[in-house]
Amino acid sequence: MAALSDNLLIVTIMSYVVAMLLHAAEYSFGGRGVIAKAAAAPARELVGAGGPPVVEESPYAAPPAPAAPRRPINADLIGRAAAIVTVVGALAHVGTIVTRALAAGRVPWGNMYEYVLAVTLLGVAVWLVTLWRNPQVRHLGLFVMLVEVLLVGVAGMVLYTPVGPLVPALDSYWFVVHIGSVATSSSLFLVGGAASAMYLVRSGYDAGKRGFLYAFGARLANAEAVERLSFRLHAFAFPIWTFGVTAGAIWAEAAWGRYWGWDPKEVWAFISWVVYAAYLHARATPSVKRSVTAWIAVLGFVTMLMNLFGVNIFFTGLHSYGGLD
Repeated sequence: MAALSDNLLIVTIMSYVVAMLLHAAEYSFGGRGVIAKAAAAPARELVGAGGPPVVEESPYAAPPAPAAPRRPINADLIGRAAAIVTVVGALAHVGTIVTRALAAGRVPWGNMYEYVLAVTLLGVAVWLVTLWRNPQVRHLGLFVMLVEVLLVGVAGMVLYTPVGPLVPALDSYWFVVHIGSVATSSSLFLVGGAASAMYLVRSGYDAGKRGFLYAFGARLANAEAVERLSFRLHAFAFPIWTFGVTAGAIWAEAAWGRYWGWDPKEVWAFISWVVYAAYLHARATPSVKRSVTAWIAVLGFVTMLMNLFGVNIFFTGLHSYGGLD
């Protein structure tokens, strides 16, 4: 089962990579895409040094034959294919975690490797449900798949830990309650953070910006629709995150005799809570610009990544159960 789980992880990563590339192709080569329009634009006239435009064409040359019309690539078909491949990757992802759990004989989130797999699977599930309910935000898939590829890839190549028993300190029913709620809220924050990044690109394009990623804004969903989606995801995730942090404090009192000890993991969980609370407060304040709230949401997701990777890699504490040396 452990070997099967490892093989299914490879299928998962490759499926997500293909889905990401298909989403990128939908951006780039669709008939209405920004790059497609740029490629189809006529060549500019050459400008001579200090003189009028110079057209490099002989007056005796025969007029060029009209080019045969080229049928643009069906961007919608590519986008649908990306969604289908995402489903295939999600099924392989489920198989990776289930076979890992069967091999270990326990819940499959006992170390950083397993926890990242659980969070990313829930993130894909949230994304697929969102896509099913709001097909117009399909272009968000490029952002989600990019994050998925990075996180799952890091889990497989850097965080991988052989199957083993659960650390004795984690052998508690609070383990399921605490980690389950934190993983669920983290997956919602993942998709919400991607939606906020998408909003920043689209709103920047609508404001006339064309540099960096803004040129792709024309292919994205309506900025207001994406911003509302981000707000809903964050508003749903925040109480779950709050419950997860509270459950962790109760578990800490039972295990270590104190509710809060300013352990690095606890500190960064609190920082994330403060940032997301600030996001919800700013979002409910009419005078705060939506771009500002979106940047706060992106900052919140950065603190989540710091809590997940940075704390376990660079700090030591009572929560050092990541399985890293």
